[in-house]
Amino acid sequence: MSTPLRIVFMGTPAFAERILAELHQSAHQVVGVVTVADKPAGRGQQMHQSAVKQFALANDLLLLQPEKLRDDAFISALTALQADVFVVVAFRMLPDVVWKLPRLGTFNLHASLLPAYRGAAPINWALINGDTQTGVTTFLINEQIDAGSILLQDKIDITAHMTVGELHDALQEIGARLTLQTCNALAEGTVSPQPQTPITGKRALAPKLFKENTRIDWSLPAGELHNLVRGLDPYPAAWCTLWSVQKEAWVQFKIFSASVTELSCTRQDGPEGHKEGILFPCGEQTTLLVKEIQMEGKKRMDAKAFMAGNELSHFTYACLNI
Repeated sequence: MSTPLRIVFMGTPAFAERILAELHQSAHQVVGVVTVADKPAGRGQQMHQSAVKQFALANDLLLLQPEKLRDDAFISALTALQADVFVVVAFRMLPDVVWKLPRLGTFNLHASLLPAYRGAAPINWALINGDTQTGVTTFLINEQIDAGSILLQDKIDITAHMTVGELHDALQEIGARLTLQTCNALAEGTVSPQPQTPITGKRALAPKLFKENTRIDWSLPAGELHNLVRGLDPYPAAWCTLWSVQKEAWVQFKIFSASVTELSCTRQDGPEGHKEGILFPCGEQTTLLVKEIQMEGKKRMDAKAFMAGNELSHFTYACLNI
């Protein structure tokens, strides 16, 4: 490889930390790390440090935590580092005064095969939509979100029962390798950016996850709900409400470890117990088998343990008193 690059890395969560570790161990020089400011979190509202900050501190890397990305002092500090390239992974949207600074530009690692799944939650939506393949992409940042010219890509197959947690970890590993390959290619001048051609349809965007788009609709076929559950397992989790006949109130549940089953459910208005788990009747006369469940205020538990302490016949899809 030719002269190693001087890199400024920008990121926040554990996914980004893994990529930072790969670059730090390489021949390139990480001359600075940018991450979010510490924020209060949890019940005690104690100050929380991002995973990227913790790595930077543990490895004596120069750390910047700007409140505002257009701040003059921050821009001056970045300029002084004389970086060849900025590498961005799971960070904030950058203003042009920042991403235009380095001589080789600023590139982002995105967890999809762009132009598919531009947006905040590409890993989740690939599973929710039932894709059988996804991947990671490095691309040059420009004025639009996730729309810059593509540098490199790498693919991975999605297995039938893979959860978002498992896919996240797999993409993290190939993402680390691809980021380093991109830095090597930029240093050697062997990569040619390719413009993106936007696509349409449900795979065009990967919007943020909210209560509305993570809720289970039991009128949908079990296959679609299986994809929804695994696309949100373990976090933020697919959820539903069931009417408790005993409490005469709606109770919220999170659903995990689900699969489509050929087992029939004699009930059509709510879940039913089975030796293999909990059967939920779904649309088009299909059934979803759930092996882990979490009732609000309780811990995630095995379906058999839940059934040992709860009578499923007391829960229905609809309030019978309305």
